Amino acid sequence: MNHPRYCPSCGTLVVKYSNPLPTADVIIYDEQRGIVLVKRGAPPLGMALPGGFIEEGESAEHAAVREMKEETGLDVELVGLLGVYSWPLRDMRCHTLTTVFVGRSAHPELLQAGDDAADAAFYPLDNLPGPLCFDHGRIISHFRDWVEGRRPLLPCAEDPSLDYGDIAYTRPF
Repeated sequence: MNHPRYCPSCGTLVVKYSNPLPTADVIIYDEQRGIVLVKRGAPPLGMALPGGFIEEGESAEHAAVREMKEETGLDVELVGLLGVYSWPLRDMRCHTLTTVFVGRSAHPELLQAGDDAADAAFYPLDNLPGPLCFDHGRIISHFRDWVEGRRPLLPCAEDPSLDYGDIAYTRPF
């Protein structure tokens, strides 16, 4: 049950927002190797696209690049935005809203599991292991649509090569 909360000092009603938590995922695609999936080392267990929660002060693009490095050891270049996925039940832990990018790595041979990934490997699109976590099966289906020319990629809005705190805009809005 959700009870109203009041400030113990002044008695003012404290409003609590239960907003979705932002995440970022990346589909790394290599025409010869396929896509990168990680075997999750923490619940929910299964196979997943590399990704994770966006940290405070971080853009979705920065988070995508950071999560790829942490989970796969790969430095990536983001090619474009595949989509934003916000179905409230996509993650059993909490309501998340994920931004999914397509990227590439100049050195895919450096792939290795890291952070909370128990394993990381390339898999051909026509032979993916399961079970896939979250709504990643749907996301990969949309990715296939892009590969086959039935879906566009959108441009990335931010430059992930900027360091945290760099000024991204040089003129006022």
